Amino acid sequence: MSRTSVEVVRADITKLAVDAIVNAANTTLLGGGGVDGAIHRAAGPELLEECRKIGGCPTGEARITRGYRLPAKHVIHTVGPVWHGGNRGEPELLASCYRSSLQLAVDNGIRSIAFPAISCGVYGYPIDQAAEIAVREVVKDDRLDRVIFACFGDDVFAALERSLRLQSGR
Repeated sequence: MSRTSVEVVRADITKLAVDAIVNAANTTLLGGGGVDGAIHRAAGPELLEECRKIGGCPTGEARITRGYRLPAKHVIHTVGPVWHGGNRGEPELLASCYRSSLQLAVDNGIRSIAFPAISCGVYGYPIDQAAEIAVREVVKDDRLDRVIFACFGDDVFAALERSLRLQSGR
């Protein structure tokens, strides 16, 4: 099997033409601020209707929906942990978000996926620690053709680039 292409880009995740984008959702899956709100707005009201039928998602897990008006065919919604200092299972929960999202991708025949910086916005996860976990989980899973980390801010871009360089030996 060929090695997964992993890249870090400065991009609006809602504009990426990949099989699936990952939404850093809240437990209700009914939209919110940040990337969650942007994905819901770009996908249109049909996404909210499908999410209502799902009935939520626990922290560390993921659910899949159609992409509707997005270039991506699917949205994988995952709920990252709120940062409370790192002693409440946050690292394992964040790693589980990536693993669960990748597993759903594989189960649904998805070959390319884009991730935002899960839990790094209002949930307050320290960016460097989150980047290390994100890259570790993606690099060790070699079942997809392409994984993109879509970054909005320069700090997230730099942290993910640094982690990818360190973990992939580039």
